[in-house]
Amino acid sequence: MAELAGVYAASHGPLIIRKWRSVTPGHQQALGSAFAELGRRINAARIDALVIISPDHWVNFFIDNLPTICIGVGDTHGGPNEPWMMEEFPHRTLPGHPQLARHILDTALESGFEPSVSHRMILDHGFCIPLLKAGIAPLPIVPIVFNDIEPPFPTVARCYAWGEMLARAIVSMPGDMRVGVLGSGGLSHSVGEATMGLIEEEFDRECLAHFQRGDPAGLCAFLSQRLPLVGNGASEIRNWVAAHGVAGGRGFELIGYSAVPEVIVGCGFAAWNLGTHG
Repeated sequence: MAELAGVYAASHGPLIIRKWRSVTPGHQQALGSAFAELGRRINAARIDALVIISPDHWVNFFIDNLPTICIGVGDTHGGPNEPWMMEEFPHRTLPGHPQLARHILDTALESGFEPSVSHRMILDHGFCIPLLKAGIAPLPIVPIVFNDIEPPFPTVARCYAWGEMLARAIVSMPGDMRVGVLGSGGLSHSVGEATMGLIEEEFDRECLAHFQRGDPAGLCAFLSQRLPLVGNGASEIRNWVAAHGVAGGRGFELIGYSAVPEVIVGCGFAAWNLGTHG
């Protein structure tokens, strides 16, 4: 059977790429070090396939066709089509892992979840910025899109339950393989709102403390109350919650946090304490 080899989380944001030269040296150092340590851990874990949970930023879907959760089951996936990402990201296509993806799909359906399916998904900056900035070695990707962009959103508790199901799917996958999970997005930020540029650092640190303690019920209660109040981009923390569910609610190790106004995001990076990473 497959092994859950590591569970991780990272923030993303277009300006991490588009405005990198405008980021102050101190913040460049903090972000660069956090991405590098994240990549070191993922690469050291000798992962055979990486499940990435991220939103879709109007690349595959729009409000006329907006699944709550969608699994990419294709043999390959398209690389980012955002022009500024295409200039930096070296791959026009990325390998998938259809066997693992379909096993996750089957497990979801058998467990009372009804995800949508994509046979050819484009992986935008939410998926690809962590791969690029962390220097993660090319490996098969199973993309899972959570709708963190436009309400109605999946509840925080449902995202945690999705993570628990995903863990069951991974460890019941036939064959000898090591699987990692990465939740991409968050922390506090606003996009296209009057509060754009505001980072709720107090919220971010309180949120991270909940993750570090474990305590799934307390975390879900905290986020259910606070997420609507700290910028529309904070909804992406649902992807971290799913990763928390994969890890069984164990506390995580915070790799780094920086409130970076130049990229308008409270940037966090973490690895859950599974005892399997290098």
